[in-house]
Amino acid sequence: MTMSASLLATAVVLCAVGGMLMLTRPLTRILLGAVIAGNGINLLVLSATGSAGAAPLLYGVPLRRVTDPLPQAIALTAIVITLATTAFLLAMAYRSHQLTGTDEVHDDLEDRRVFLRAEVLGERAELREEFRSGAGRTRAERARYRAERHRLRSRLRADRALQARGRDAGGDLWHDVLGADPEDYVNHEDDDRGAAG
Repeated sequence: MTMSASLLATAVVLCAVGGMLMLTRPLTRILLGAVIAGNGINLLVLSATGSAGAAPLLYGVPLRRVTDPLPQAIALTAIVITLATTAFLLAMAYRSHQLTGTDEVHDDLEDRRVFLRAEVLGERAELREEFRSGAGRTRAERARYRAERHRLRSRLRADRALQARGRDAGGDLWHDVLGADPEDYVNHEDDDRGAAG
């Protein structure tokens, strides 16, 4: 089986460009990256089959000269999956732009909380190690140690309070989870989100 070097290089470049685009934050770039990477993988699968063979007719063609239909079926299935993924990402980008005015993917609050907790625990461990390593502890050093521990504790409390306020978004679970249409905000005179939506 022989593989064309130009097709292989093109498939590798398409997969690399698609992968790089999928690592960015805007959903439109993620969408383009998924489409480009899907095309690169399809090209890689089809180029790995080698040169074209004879049509798989019932009589008169030796089996070693027949083209393998499996890679073509895999590529066709991958095209359908890429189309469905493209439609899903396009709907997500449109909804995100409709609600927030941008299609950029923001940090997850839970991920930020886990990172902050790990950072604070690391700083607390360093502070404890530094305090325990000192032989003669003066009153000023103990006061500094307590102040640093209090600062780290207040950082965690402030983050918990921020998340608690975020959970009490609007009271309507359907609108808070899925997001209401901008027309729904216009119908409520007491809701000031209509101007932003």
